[in-house]
This record gives sequence, C-alpha cells and structure tokens, in this order.
Amino acid sequence: MNGSSLAARCRRLAALAVGAVLVGASLNGVASAAPDDPAPAGDAFYVPPSPLPEGKPGDVIRWRPSKAGPPAARSLADAWQVMYLSTDALGKRNAVTGSVLVPKGADPAKAPVIGFGPGTSGPAFRCAPSKFLDQGAFYEQSAVNGMLKAGYAVAMTDYEGYKPEVKTTYMTGKAMGPALIDGVRAAQRLPAAKLNAESPVFFRGYSQGGGAAMWAGQLQAEYAPELKLTAVVAGGVPSDLTKVALPLNGRRGFGFLAYALIGLDNAYADLKLDQYFTEAGRKAFTDMPKDTCTLEILTEWAGKRTADYLTKSPFLDAPWLARVAENKLGSLPPKVPVFQYHGTKDDIVAYGQASELRTAYCAAKVNVTWKTYEVDHITGVGRGNADALAYIAARLAGENPTPNCEA
Repeated sequence: MNGSSLAARCRRLAALAVGAVLVGASLNGVASAAPDDPAPAGDAFYVPPSPLPEGKPGDVIRWRPSKAGPPAARSLADAWQVMYLSTDALGKRNAVTGSVLVPKGADPAKAPVIGFGPGTSGPAFRCAPSKFLDQGAFYEQSAVNGMLKAGYAVAMTDYEGYKPEVKTTYMTGKAMGPALIDGVRAAQRLPAAKLNAESPVFFRGYSQGGGAAMWAGQLQAEYAPELKLTAVVAGGVPSDLTKVALPLNGRRGFGFLAYALIGLDNAYADLKLDQYFTEAGRKAFTDMPKDTCTLEILTEWAGKRTADYLTKSPFLDAPWLARVAENKLGSLPPKVPVFQYHGTKDDIVAYGQASELRTAYCAAKVNVTWKTYEVDHITGVGRGNADALAYIAARLAGENPTPNCEA
C-alpha cells in the first residue's frame, strides 16, 4: 500500500470513529454540537449553536475537561465544563453553561448530586463561575471542596447569559431555578461523569445562589419531578427583590442593585430600562457588563444612588412591579425539607425579607430549619458551610429534621 492510499484509509477510519462517538452521545441522551467541533476551544465554547439542537431541558450540548479549582481541588475531583439545554424566565428554550465535578476515588454511581448555585459573580463574561473555577479563582471554592471531600458530586451552573456577547439575567428567579435544575440533569446525563439518575439530589447556594436554590426547590416538583430531590440548603436568600433593593440605595451594596436592574431588563424585553437613564446612567450601565465582577461591584459602585443614573425608580412602574412580583419567593413552597440561614447583620441582602420567607414557608407546612449568625453578608459566605454539610449528611443518613418554626 502506497503512502497516499494509506493516508486516505486513515482519514476514513478517523471519520468513522468520530461518527461512532457522536452516535454514542446521541444514544446516551446527549445533544451534540456540530460533528466537526463538538467542544470548541477557548471562549468559543460558550457560544451557543444556532439553531439550538433538539432535545429536552438538561440535555448536554457540549462538554470539555476542565479544572476543579486550584491544585488542592484538582486532587479532589475530575471536572468538566458543560453547555446544556434549559429554559429562560419566559419558558423559552436556551443554552446555559456550567461545571460538573465528581470526587476522585469514589464510585460515581453512588455519589449524591449537589446542584450548587454560585453567589454573585458579576455581569462581565470573564466573571462566569465556570471560568473562575477553571482558573482557580472561584471565591466559594471552600464550599465546593467541602462537598467533594464529603463524596458528593457537584453540578454548578453559570446561570443564563455568560457568553462573549454577555447578557446575564441576574436575580431573575424564574431563570435561575431552571438553570440550576437543568445543571443537575446535565451532570447526570454527562457520559464522562458516570453519575446515577437515581441518586439523591440537593440544591444548595448562598446569596444569589441561595435564591437559585430556593427557586429550584420551588419549581422542581413540576419542572423536574424525576429528580430525587432530598432537601434545599440556602443562605443569604434574596426572596423579595424590592425589599432587597431599596436599602442598597446609597450604600456599599448599590452595585448589586444596579446589576439586578440590568439582569431583570435582560430577562424581560417589556421592562425597557433604557428609558429611565440619564446620559451618565446610560454610559455607566452600558459599561458595567464590559469588565465588572464582584470586586468592582463592591468597590467602584459603593455609595452610589439611583438618582445618579436614573430619572426615576423603575420599581414605581407597573411593568417592573409585575415582573418583580413574579420573581418573589414563597408562593410555591418546596415539598422537601429546607435549611435556611441568614446573617442578622446582613448589609446587602436584607435580613427581614429572608425572615418573612421563612415565616411563609412555615405557614405552608414546609419542614424548615432556620438558623441565624451574627455576621454581615460577605462574612456569611463561608459561615454556614459546616452546618450546611451537617444538614446534608443527616438527610443522607435518613434522619428527618425537626422544624423550628416556633423558635
């Protein structure tokens, strides 16, 4: 056989191998990207295919190996970045990215799966939690490591909109909940992860992630009844966006208010945030998604006021009031036990509105364990980690929690 015919035969064999991989992915319930580019390199990975592939919410579009964090975390788990099908706040199909982490040295088929909602990462594309995790710069790494050390697989969503032409829907519960739920489905359908769809599932998060976990808990029974949801663990929960937003005006956390306005506007075309801007406001809010992550939200936007950027508060107008009401927690109580915690000195996510959510869940007969810590919001990021892990372990051990609604 001469060199040219040998090369031709090799090319044919390679093509057959690629086809076999793609067919195998399809048979495993995985929606694949274009055959010649199943996992684009670099930032192209985050660009959804157009049109989106056929499939169900949670079906994997593409995946690639990634890092579980800094070196210490990499020794704990194998990790992949994934893009999967989900639904937005209006119930329309979209594509969401995230990360899947599976502990090393354990049987993945026996690993419980924690759907983990990250806290606020920021509106810029570079802030995507999966990017920060891969770079070893994820600020909730200790929470992730704790779950991995306990033998739990972690399905961490980026939420909607992290792509080069970034358009995140920050603080929109009806988008965050499906993104987190479908992140768990994607983890269970990712062939490389080898997880079990019958394993216990938990939703967990703090701050934005706490809101996402609660929304996932509220929506799961109807949206994903096949998941074996066992409990919801949520701290620093932004339950009522109006009551969270108003105290931030002129305070350290004003940037979170500004970002929430952008997020809601991205989720709902009828809100038309642009009509409220002053000239300075239009520039500032247009610039915010270009390079702003959590650090810049806390430093560059601290102490600002809506009057610096807006002609009036959008929350006074009917379209905004309606959309905010749609994204208020409490109307669909979770059907599983809930561990909710909050800092009594929280200066970013108001304590009172979180306490009201606990009261609403208790009135609806949810099995709620409520705990408070004398800390502010930022300190609270890690304060509840040990109690969260203990609560999850107790549920896995078959212990039924005793609610403390009367406390």
